[in-house]
Amino acid sequence: MTTTSTTPQAPRAATAGRRDVRGALAAATAGVVSGALTLGVADLVAGVVAPGASPVLAVGRAAIDLVPGALKDFAVATFGAYDKIVLLAGIGAVLVAASAVAGLLARRRPAAGLALVVLLGAAAVASAVTRPDVDPGLAGVLPAAVPTVLGVVAGGTALVLLARRLRGAQAVAGASSSDVPVADLRRRPMLGSLLAVGGTAVLAGAGGRVLAARRAAAVRPSDLVLPRPADPAPALPAAVEVDVPGVTPFVTANRDFYRVDTALTVPRVDAGTWRLRLHGLVEREVTLSLDDVLGEPLVERTMTLTCVSNEVGGRLAGTSRWLGLPLRSLLERAGPLPDADMVLSTSADGFTASTPLAALLDGRDALLAVGMNGSPLPVDHGFPARMIVPGLYGYVSATKWVVDLEVTRFDRATAYWTRRGWAAQAPVRTFSRIDVPASFAQVPAGRTAVAGVAWAQHRGVESVEVRVDGGPWQSATLGAVPSLDTWRQWVFAWDAEPGRHTLEVRATDATGDTQPQARRPPRPDGATGWHSVVVRVG
Repeated sequence: MTTTSTTPQAPRAATAGRRDVRGALAAATAGVVSGALTLGVADLVAGVVAPGASPVLAVGRAAIDLVPGALKDFAVATFGAYDKIVLLAGIGAVLVAASAVAGLLARRRPAAGLALVVLLGAAAVASAVTRPDVDPGLAGVLPAAVPTVLGVVAGGTALVLLARRLRGAQAVAGASSSDVPVADLRRRPMLGSLLAVGGTAVLAGAGGRVLAARRAAAVRPSDLVLPRPADPAPALPAAVEVDVPGVTPFVTANRDFYRVDTALTVPRVDAGTWRLRLHGLVEREVTLSLDDVLGEPLVERTMTLTCVSNEVGGRLAGTSRWLGLPLRSLLERAGPLPDADMVLSTSADGFTASTPLAALLDGRDALLAVGMNGSPLPVDHGFPARMIVPGLYGYVSATKWVVDLEVTRFDRATAYWTRRGWAAQAPVRTFSRIDVPASFAQVPAGRTAVAGVAWAQHRGVESVEVRVDGGPWQSATLGAVPSLDTWRQWVFAWDAEPGRHTLEVRATDATGDTQPQARRPPRPDGATGWHSVVVRVG
């Protein structure tokens, strides 16, 4: 008599299912660590040949350039100074997900997983070589492309080898599902391989950061000694502050000054090799080194700078004491031709701004700034030199890390933000803001200080008015100012009665232009509207 033994099918299926889940998890992990190796090797090579060619930075810059303007506006309004950190985090999440997918594909079809890695690498290379600050010749394109190419080679090779090892482990586990020690022996080398690739990725990435930091160490503003201004800034009047706790300080500390620009990472410009070229529709070209600028008679002025992205009640404005070379004297040295009407300024990272030539020649204190509040420009704010033009929004006048000034015409050249739907010429609008009390604050009944700041650079603020619950407008007391090019603090003494109240503010500039009530977003040439806060008294 013969007997036939049978193996239960359900336990076998459950075991196979668990193996499949573990295999998929291992494959996704293999893809992620291979992607990390791609980035780590690319960063290491970029640290040697061109720090800006890191694939994450290249893709991030391309994203900044390509996303719709409305999305940029939303990012600035929502995340403020952290918008670039959010962008980098988003890119990182996408890369992790894409790398995991590449690993899953490579588990069954290695060519498909490798193709996805190559495709992502090609996108990063295209982003790097098409940057406006990259020379289109071979000498510019090659350093921009090489880091990502070598990173893809390293990461793609790791992905193929890890996928091969994973398939081998799965084959043994499938053939010997009852032999646990054999499967374990195969899983342990797989784990070791993952750890080895991941560790190499971390070391390579860290090496790239060290190399980039060494390059940056030679660009320390603290090494620069600024000369004394030939024309110092007038002393601030004694009554420049209204002395109300919570009001924005009249002068903004460098660390607190807002930063809005298109640079995903701050350009590290070598002050020793920096040059500013002035050319175009001029009688003669002018090229200056930083030593040339510092050797000129420099002037110092206290001026307020404002971002066009500032919403009603927003804080994208600040006041500093700037030291620099008058742009008027620089332009007069070059001799603009009669048909010129615009200066196209270019940053070290390729950003451009279009400034009306008239605003640089009409006598206002437009500066090629090298100092900020008594110190060399911080790297975040344009070291070694930037433009400051009072009365114009920053996107048409305040180019940081500036390296090129082309005298041209508005009908011949278009700047970065103008191509994206913003106005070509953008004088600062009359604006006011309530700093205290804050919206939804609880305040005691009786005499209460309502205070804030107002600005209308290069025109000056003539008056500020406050009204309560839609009642009559009442004049606020203004702080003193050193010039028309700064904001003014203001304070209004309010006899607060118990209950819920709405406070509104409006300003009028020295030309008689009163801040309009109608709310309008910043695009295309600055927001409008009265700032208001709701408070509860009692």
